[in-house]
Amino acid sequence: MKPNYRRCISCRRAALKQEFWRIIRVNPSGQLQLDRGMGRSAYLCPQVDCLQAAQKKNRLGRSLRTSIPSGVYDTLWQRL
Repeated sequence: MKPNYRRCISCRRAALKQEFWRIIRVNPSGQLQLDRGMGRSAYLCPQVDCLQAAQKKNRLGRSLRTSIPSGVYDTLWQRL
């Protein structure tokens, strides 16, 4: 079985799926979850630069096609 590669929405680096944070917009409720769930996903490197760029340029919101509450960013900042 071949490995699963994903791409960071901020720096566009491709790596194994386990190296990224996964942010999910759950269907049909539209709620956001971290790491587990089924729905539309975005992957982000666990680095300061990537998180800053994603927050500043609204890359998570565009990728997930929804507005991102500040609580999600606060949780990601705490994980660093």
